[in-house]
Amino acid sequence: MTIQRHRTDFEILPPETIARWERIPPAIVSDCMNREQVMAGAIKPLREGTRLVGQARTVSCMVGDNSAVHAALGVVEPGQVLVVAAGGYGDTAIWGGLMTRAAMERGIGGLVIDGAVRDAAEIREMGFPVFARAIVPAGPHKGFGGTIDGAVSCGGCPVRPGDLIIGDDDGVSVVPLARQAGLLEASAAKIASEDATIADIAAGKLPSASMGLPDPEWID
Repeated sequence: MTIQRHRTDFEILPPETIARWERIPPAIVSDCMNREQVMAGAIKPLREGTRLVGQARTVSCMVGDNSAVHAALGVVEPGQVLVVAAGGYGDTAIWGGLMTRAAMERGIGGLVIDGAVRDAAEIREMGFPVFARAIVPAGPHKGFGGTIDGAVSCGGCPVRPGDLIIGDDDGVSVVPLARQAGLLEASAAKIASEDATIADIAAGKLPSASMGLPDPEWID
């Protein structure tokens, strides 16, 4: 099978917009999206404290095959995040240390993969942001093809090229590009609201006081 690539022409967000998103946690923006647009909880950072923000470039590949991922390394622009839909398979790694070095050389912003990686200690030492479903020593096959820059489902969440990928220790949220401006403002307002709640907690109030929750009913 061949490796195919879609033509894509999405809006490139300016550095100042990306900088503002770097202050927004994925949990906050997910709340502003009705608790949606979140990848499966199994997709977690390889290194604790990892923070990831950037626009997506997508790959869909056959289970255990990383030929399309190799091809995508020559496509992704600096600062962008490679998002790989690898079938959620955790017993064959399709990313490792050599690919990490190539990605860093090109200035790629990070990797999110619904699949497995290997060379975990090496990747952690290099400091490259990686979010993955699993870690396993078994390496990949090549030659079964795949698709670059198509719409994918990664960790059960839809992702299109240009969408904003937001990751931290909680996991990964995906902000549709067409909605990012409104969601950026909504997220900033949500943070301000939570800051006010934190002040109330410090003053001895419970968080439920600002949520409009009813008092528990007495029963006999």
